[in-house]
Amino acid sequence: MITLPKDIQEAVRTSEDQPIRLTDPETNSEYVLVPADLYDQIRELFYEHSTLTRDEKRALILHAGLRAGWDQREMEVYNDLDPRRQQ
Repeated sequence: MITLPKDIQEAVRTSEDQPIRLTDPETNSEYVLVPADLYDQIRELFYEHSTLTRDEKRALILHAGLRAGWDQREMEVYNDLDPRRQQ
């Protein structure tokens, strides 16, 4: 396991439980640092051998979308972009 450098430790302390974005200066690749318990929950949604059923995964993703505001009126414009809804 890698120990966090002091500057990242400070970022974690001041992040107010928000994910922290990191950039590798050599490759310009971006990474997101999240608490392990949050990662475990997210991984459970997408991991092939998850203990969650398909319906449980679908319910969790739907709940996350609703929390993100996907049901708000201004988001309806995205329905027009869905090719499955095109006639």
